[in-house]
Amino acid sequence: MMEHRPAEQRGAANFGWLESRHTFSFGRYYDPNHLGFSDLLVINEDRVQPGRGFDTHGHSNMEIFSYVLEGELEHRDSMGTGSVIRPGDVQLMSAGTGVQHSEYNASNTELVHFLQIWIVPNQQDVAPRYQQEHFSAADKRGRLKLIISPEGDGGSLQIYQDARVLAGLFDGAEEATLELPADRYGYVHVARGQINVNGQTLHAGDGLKLRQAPNITLSQGRDAEVLVFDLRAHDEILR
Repeated sequence: MMEHRPAEQRGAANFGWLESRHTFSFGRYYDPNHLGFSDLLVINEDRVQPGRGFDTHGHSNMEIFSYVLEGELEHRDSMGTGSVIRPGDVQLMSAGTGVQHSEYNASNTELVHFLQIWIVPNQQDVAPRYQQEHFSAADKRGRLKLIISPEGDGGSLQIYQDARVLAGLFDGAEEATLELPADRYGYVHVARGQINVNGQTLHAGDGLKLRQAPNITLSQGRDAEVLVFDLRAHDEILR
């Protein structure tokens, strides 16, 4: 079974310095039909104006990762980590017992456009940790590259959950398939461009839930950048 979530149906927030679209309920946007999917709780597409950003704030017991599409995102946190995240970089923060952090557009002239994604962990009150890795366009071109996994396989970032995240770039005849066991769900988020997923055409910002699907096949991309989530087969978000 497939369930399409068109980009234009997402929640929206505009604070002037921040324009955000919410795939799932977040902040002031609440939709009882879109509270998350399996352990995937948040997909926010954020555009932050030059020199602006999120002041220091706290998180706990959440796996939070950022995926930059354009520009530069500067991160600082109470673990002593400071970095600038650029396209191709993936940053994962396990908030655990609690962490304070800030995120700012590192440029005074250019917009930063990124995805912030939250996954509910399977362990509570772990020691906070920070990970960052670069995955080149060549790593993702015409294939699905594992970027997050429970064991940190193949150089991926390690998450406290039975969840895997893969990223791919597809154009023209490029095609890839991810096999899904019977006890797994899939979720596809199109970060940019257009692509066909199991016969369904998706555009930038669209999402697709897949239940009881033996595989996820991506084809007919048009300058597409895609995130694919391999998740446990359950519908209730467990906090």
